[in-house]
Amino acid sequence: MAVRIGIMSMAHMHAFSYAGAINQIEDAELVGIADHDPDRAAESARRFQTRAYASYDELLASGLDAVVIGSENVRHRELCELAASAGKHILCEKPLATTVEDGEAMIAACDRAGVMLMTAFPCRFSPAMVRLKAALDSGSFGSIIAIRGTNRGRCPFGWFVDRALSGGGAVIDHTVHVTDLMRWITGLDVTEVYAETSNRMFGQDFEDIGFLTLGFGREVFATLDSSWSRPKSFPTWGDVTMSVVCERGVLSLDMFAQNLVLYSDRTGGTSWVPWGSNIDLLMLEAFVGSVRDGEPVPITGVDGLRAVEVALAAYRSAERKEVVRLR
Repeated sequence: MAVRIGIMSMAHMHAFSYAGAINQIEDAELVGIADHDPDRAAESARRFQTRAYASYDELLASGLDAVVIGSENVRHRELCELAASAGKHILCEKPLATTVEDGEAMIAACDRAGVMLMTAFPCRFSPAMVRLKAALDSGSFGSIIAIRGTNRGRCPFGWFVDRALSGGGAVIDHTVHVTDLMRWITGLDVTEVYAETSNRMFGQDFEDIGFLTLGFGREVFATLDSSWSRPKSFPTWGDVTMSVVCERGVLSLDMFAQNLVLYSDRTGGTSWVPWGSNIDLLMLEAFVGSVRDGEPVPITGVDGLRAVEVALAAYRSAERKEVVRLR
């Protein structure tokens, strides 16, 4: 029997990729879409050949097994608590929340309701990333000493630069992905953060540049460029890269290097067209499998919260111009 899934809000552009992925999974069904913007719900439902619901409550009452939350960041808690109270398993877009309090409340609501909460970190499902972790886990390269990571992209503008809806700018948007990857491969939590931010790309009232130094206790340190530093003319949206320095070698990752270079007279520009694995599809398949089989989700709400804590610590560090220590 197919796992019945609804989408709560299409505000985040990733929700469109997730909807497409659900329609590709044989044992999943996209039952419908609800959104606080009814026009967006209707248009999205037409695009993905499903039903638009007039409210989130109506969607949750339609016999779902699970939901995907694709709203603006500040709405995650509200929608998560609503879905949990209806007994639905949840895949929530990143960042999990915009405050630690909200993230903890989301986790608690799901625990009380006995439903699973998964954070949408598709980068863990990249075949290149899986190979990198396997190489590290084999022990062949010895212990990790340091990591250099990047998640540089174009500024998405819209609600992403409205702090009342997003909770910040580039730092909260882009820090969480690679922080999660670093936690995953090291098995360690971040214990201290030093960050510098600026708005020198666009000169507006949000940070578009963020550079972090992370400490993982006494064992590992890392740097992370989490900036919206790609101009409109750049051939792709951005990147996820890592260089992992170990006792016996360095492992390098360029997650989206599989692409074709397209020179288009139609657009008058150059673009990198990706090919290879669809990591959003791989993530949705894992979520569907957990719901179907009753197995724990591979990326938990706690994983999402730990990444949010690092982003929020980066803001405090940049404001105070000092190292911020985490628990």
